[in-house]
Amino acid sequence: MSEEVSKRAEEEAETPDLEGQSDDSSDEAEASGDTEMDFLRSLFSRTLGLSPGEKVLDELTLDAVARHILSDKCKNIICMVGAGISTSAGIPDFRSPGTGLYANLQKYNLPYPEAIFQIDYFKKHPEPFFALARELYPGQFKPTVCHYFMKMLKDKGLLSRCYSQNIDTLERVAGLEGEDLIEAHGTFHTSHCVSFLCRKEFSMDWMKDQIFSEDIPKCDSCGSLVKPDIVFFGENLPARFFTTMKMDFPRCDLLIIMGTSLQVQPFASLVSRVSTSCPRLLINMEKTGQSEFGMGLFAFGGGMDFDSDKAYRDVAHLSTCDDGCMALAELLGWKAELEEMVKREHALIDSNDDKKKDKEANQSSRSTGAEPVKADETE
Repeated sequence: MSEEVSKRAEEEAETPDLEGQSDDSSDEAEASGDTEMDFLRSLFSRTLGLSPGEKVLDELTLDAVARHILSDKCKNIICMVGAGISTSAGIPDFRSPGTGLYANLQKYNLPYPEAIFQIDYFKKHPEPFFALARELYPGQFKPTVCHYFMKMLKDKGLLSRCYSQNIDTLERVAGLEGEDLIEAHGTFHTSHCVSFLCRKEFSMDWMKDQIFSEDIPKCDSCGSLVKPDIVFFGENLPARFFTTMKMDFPRCDLLIIMGTSLQVQPFASLVSRVSTSCPRLLINMEKTGQSEFGMGLFAFGGGMDFDSDKAYRDVAHLSTCDDGCMALAELLGWKAELEEMVKREHALIDSNDDKKKDKEANQSSRSTGAEPVKADETE
């Protein structure tokens, strides 16, 4: 091999540098390369059925996405969301260095951070998970601008479905219903006994009482552990995830991806389920979900393509999810409506919390014989 390289170097040294011809040769080589690449791209596209689709957006910007939403061509929007849409509510995401959940689990003495969501580890050592659940339990946080933007899409008849990786139930609190949601990684909404022979179901209120009493939830029928219906590593995703995606994604007119690293499968692969002409908008702090090298090289495949010269449908808006949704709402002419919705719904949550405090305070007063009090009198 070294002799061949040496011989080639000598030949190149003896070759005259012909001005003009070298440029033409370079151009010819580039043209030849383009032709060969076009051939390979066409071959792979025909063979694998991965050819680029129709260009729907007139430019790859948030403005163009807004125009598409307002057109009569956009009637079925799917949202794919992850932990990043809830961070402004005070719930940490999983992977952010320093602030993410996995970076702050040292106090639980886990063998590795992900163990807290490993089903085999949970069955032997449930205490760390339930201690964490007390800190992050649903009902202690308010939905964000992003959650209410999705509710607005629903109200306007544009939301086909929200596919969520989150277990905080904030989509439900914001007003999305069971039919609007695919909670891909499960939910605290219900719980079940882990025994395959029992599988008794328990309510969210029952599980909450168990968690905040610092008891390890046990089935009152068989004595086995009871686990919220969230999907741990080592468990299957809900069957509805697989059946519904086959119906939803082929007819999607716009895919909006928010607050997810697109690192966990099979959720991440959903981006490739839409048609090749369907625009895809990423609202995130950084670009993610981009094509693997081989597929990106040939300008096809399911991964996101924001920057190549073949990019034609993927838009990246780099910001917090709330800021991105508010920017899109402003372009759509919905900003004031969204701001009013957030203000109104947050006030309603606060009012309900005050009523709950009143009820708890009065129950406490009756048990001690003290005068009933209002929640604001205790502050």
